[in-house]
Amino acid sequence: MLNTLRRIVQEVNSARDLPTALSIIVQRVREAMGTEVCSVYLLDPGSTRYVLMATEGLNKDAVGVVSLATNEGLIGYVGAREEPLNLEDAAAHPRFRYFVETGEERYASFLGVPIIHHRRVMGVLVVQQKERRQFDESEESFLVTMSAQLAGVIAHAEATGSIRGLGWGGEVVQDTRFDAVPGAPGVAIGQAVVVLPPADLGAVPDKIVTDIGAELQLFGKALESVRRDMQALSSKLSAQLRPEELALFDVYQMMLDDAALGNEVTDIIKRGQWAQGALREVVNAHIGRFEMMDDPYLRERASDVKDLGRRILAYLQEAGKRELVFPDNTILVSEELSPVMLGEVPKEKLVGLVSVLGSGSSHVAILARAMGIPTVMGAVDLPYTRMDGLELIVDGNHGEVYSNPSQELRRHYLELVREERELVQGLETLRSVPCVTLDGYRMPLWVNTGLLADVARSLDRGAEGVGLYRTEVPFMIQDRFPSEKEQQAIYREQLEAFHPLPVTMRTLDIGGDKALTYFPIREDNPFLGWRGIRVTLDHPEIFLVQTRAMLKASQGLDNLRIMLPMISSVYEVEEALHLLHRAHSEVCDEGFDVHMPPVGVMIEVPAAVYQARELVQMVDFLSVGTNDLTQYLLAVDRNNPRVADLYHSLHPAVLQALIKIATACRAAGKPMSVCGEMAGDPAAAVLLMAMGCDVLSMNATNLPKVKWLLRQIRLSDARALLDEVIELDNPYLVQSTLHLALRNLGLGKVLSQGR
Repeated sequence: MLNTLRRIVQEVNSARDLPTALSIIVQRVREAMGTEVCSVYLLDPGSTRYVLMATEGLNKDAVGVVSLATNEGLIGYVGAREEPLNLEDAAAHPRFRYFVETGEERYASFLGVPIIHHRRVMGVLVVQQKERRQFDESEESFLVTMSAQLAGVIAHAEATGSIRGLGWGGEVVQDTRFDAVPGAPGVAIGQAVVVLPPADLGAVPDKIVTDIGAELQLFGKALESVRRDMQALSSKLSAQLRPEELALFDVYQMMLDDAALGNEVTDIIKRGQWAQGALREVVNAHIGRFEMMDDPYLRERASDVKDLGRRILAYLQEAGKRELVFPDNTILVSEELSPVMLGEVPKEKLVGLVSVLGSGSSHVAILARAMGIPTVMGAVDLPYTRMDGLELIVDGNHGEVYSNPSQELRRHYLELVREERELVQGLETLRSVPCVTLDGYRMPLWVNTGLLADVARSLDRGAEGVGLYRTEVPFMIQDRFPSEKEQQAIYREQLEAFHPLPVTMRTLDIGGDKALTYFPIREDNPFLGWRGIRVTLDHPEIFLVQTRAMLKASQGLDNLRIMLPMISSVYEVEEALHLLHRAHSEVCDEGFDVHMPPVGVMIEVPAAVYQARELVQMVDFLSVGTNDLTQYLLAVDRNNPRVADLYHSLHPAVLQALIKIATACRAAGKPMSVCGEMAGDPAAAVLLMAMGCDVLSMNATNLPKVKWLLRQIRLSDARALLDEVIELDNPYLVQSTLHLALRNLGLGKVLSQGR
């Protein structure tokens, strides 16, 4: 059964559109189960009715004609129950409904299972038989497994059609919406540019071309390059391999022949598809055919075709690199966005970002917020490879992407863009005024930075210091560890740019979702692995070079603060402090006149929360990284869009942890800051201030909004709000209560619009 299942899924995966996919499903499932009927009913979101979309065994004329309400018939009953229904005599069931068009009165036995994708019932998969019998457990299990496997395939095929403005029946549809996770606030309207990972056939998008001759020439050159590579490789290995092993290279050459792969790709290019898309189509078709073969040797040939496809694609991508054009109002779309991709687009042309993977707290989302670019993350159902050149609307407030937008929707979002622009301009007047509440409480607002480009934005928005300078950013944009002198120059620029304001430099924090290409860390669970202080304590040479560079850079400025990341125990702080004092002694011995700077600990893991009282005695300040703290407290991977709804910084457990840390700091007479993204949420900032947080550090984009809100409220009102929400047990209830109270005070214009 497993082999059968695998073959059906592979065949369906290679289908060009939804009708083809459904046709394959009903044919293959009927054959595999030996039933007389197999049908698929899909739930039409427009009419909220189950429509017969494909069948083998019933009257084909009923396809697209027969439909049932969600509370009607056995199909509606299966969808409502969200579980299988196995009947020996379907007609005897009170929910049975007869349709003349289908001729189904002849079929007694009925087995229907719901097709569910991300909690959404998409349809019902049904098999039927004339004889009265109940389908056995193995048959039911097979159909349930098949349904679960096909749900994602059907969702993808459905989305692929609708993204280009076509419904099930080929009718024109507009305002197709794809739900995702808010990454960075704001709205963008522009043209999609799909950026692909290197030589990944699965990520190649469709693209219509007019210069077919140029594409054919490009493909011909790539094919010839791979032929030469194969010949060179064969010659190089001829002395090491037996003749029968060398024969594999002859097989490769035959596959590359114009009568084989080459000819098929050429035919598709001539129909207007670009070379990379045509190659993907042909290679995937061949792979699918090989993988469905029973002979193990022939099945293995699928990997040969895949390898050849990647080799040809690499040359096509290399040739096409120079042709990548970024239009005005570019919306960058990728399976997984990276900081490098952002850097490739001219700054004045980039208006929005869409990433299939990642969450609102991933590294790229944080960078996007710092740059003020509306961003949507975790759009897992988005058929992004089909989006190149399409007009999109990116709603970073709600985490939505719209394709094929209507004039009405476009006007609505243009108005939102105008309102946001006016709000930002209105807040610019606050740049030089301090953040003081109506009852006189002073709240310093600092910024999180990582690039020198952040400096001007930060100072322009009235930052009073740097609560988090991400030192890993300079490491990530190099191809080796920067030397002590190079680091000293980078840190000096930051310290001078903000002088005399304080600059908090976090020691190297790699691992998790922050990788160095020249220092790879491969782990099954990187977020619970070798990261942050764990790496630098295991490599004291890295830690000492970095801290010496920081200390030397601070000479004559005295505005440096050093912060230790990912601390989970007292002895880690003891070890780090020992190394810091050693670095200070070495720097002084070299003739530098520098004071030992204030040293702090980042509270990011539950262990540190419960040891906050002990940790704060050892250092000068505590700083809470709410992104990681929320992730670890809730056991939710913040880069996984499938559990994004469970990640919420206003979760009662997170609020209680923050109160515990604030209490420990007050008892020790030491300051507490928050440098996670929570500090940049104006509503959450009200609660943090009420808890007794001494400094809020955020991205520069949000600083004016936080300042405006805190200047319009009393500390006493903030404390009353905290007392109210701390009794609640649901993070969404906390958020809605908080937002409602602030709106009632007339303070709603700067609140986050995210779900």
